[in-house]
Amino acid sequence: MGLSTPAAAPRRRTEPPKKWCTLASVRTTSGERTVTTPHGEGPYAQAQVDPLAGLRSPDDPPWDVYLTGTVFLDIIFTGLDSAPVRGTESWARGMGSSPGGVANMATALARLGLRTSLAAAFGDDHYGEYCWDALEQGEHIDLSASRTVPGWHSSVTVSMAYEGERTMVSHGHEPPPEEPAPECPPRARAAIAALAPGTRAPWIVQAASKGTRIFADVGWDDTGRWDLAGLPDLAHCEAFLPNAEEAMRYTGTTCPRAAARALTDHVPVAVVTLGAEGAYAVDGRTGETAEVPAIAVEALDPTGAGDVFVAGFVTGTLAGWPLADRLAFAGLTAALSVQEFGGSLSAPDWSEIAAWWRRVQSYEDQDPAALRRYAFLEQLLPAGTARPWPRRRAVPTIGFRRSA
Repeated sequence: MGLSTPAAAPRRRTEPPKKWCTLASVRTTSGERTVTTPHGEGPYAQAQVDPLAGLRSPDDPPWDVYLTGTVFLDIIFTGLDSAPVRGTESWARGMGSSPGGVANMATALARLGLRTSLAAAFGDDHYGEYCWDALEQGEHIDLSASRTVPGWHSSVTVSMAYEGERTMVSHGHEPPPEEPAPECPPRARAAIAALAPGTRAPWIVQAASKGTRIFADVGWDDTGRWDLAGLPDLAHCEAFLPNAEEAMRYTGTTCPRAAARALTDHVPVAVVTLGAEGAYAVDGRTGETAEVPAIAVEALDPTGAGDVFVAGFVTGTLAGWPLADRLAFAGLTAALSVQEFGGSLSAPDWSEIAAWWRRVQSYEDQDPAALRRYAFLEQLLPAGTARPWPRRRAVPTIGFRRSA
């Protein structure tokens, strides 16, 4: 029997949800954690946990994680009964807006208590101002390596969620060539990179040479070659996190678990996401493996769930958790994120994780083995600060002006 966890509350309801889902145990072959005080004030206040508190020293890099990439303004429509039909008008029952693109992962990391630095180009339009303010003031992400590009408009994505899937339409332009990302990234414990076939990113080599641990994902190979030699920066990575189809194509295998094992010939840790089946990971240095089933939830919007998964895995890795705990935590944070609008605004913070953990323990028929799998959360979570869960984040507007 699996562990029951509540589904997302339907829109426009305030009573507790009556629909439940199942969470099974993690299978696996195989520091001190300190709670801090609430972080921030007003609508952006978050009960924070510093998962690295017991590891910090005066000689640490200034940042836990560094990222670079494109920030989008995401406009999300939810509550569609089906895909839009050509020549007709569809009405969505829900709408939200939030920073997207690389902002999804940056926000997820910051909400999990990691000191996050982002290098990105922002347009000098209102969309760019909104995204900058939401990330810097709202999420306390360091943007000192970012810049506003005069005369350049923000990239925009419209996302339509229906039947558990999404359809996206995006528009944007490359920033001017005189506005490159910083060639010398700041010192950080870790960096997250998006690998592109046939392309080198010089900052990855520079960061790795300074001791930064590189975590990488990859997009679809439009060339059709699926050649690991075409990902030269993989040699500098500690962990690689493709989905099952990507992993099998790159390794020429027909099983995602075999693909993960094959990938450890090229990178120390391979994590393969299995969609509805969860995720599987192999540490090639120790031989340790772990597998976690997906948490079945009532998904509102899957935007950014993969980014939140990576953020959860990076957090557990930097904190020194066992592989099974890292994988379980990554799956949990991703599952919580799909129950709300948007990729960045839906990323859970520690108070929401605490509320989920308290809730799943409150039912008498829970599977004890599944509860033990998540018992590591008990040492991490803030006491007495859990907010009601699920928590609505996004609102149907570009951004409210705050009162003075």
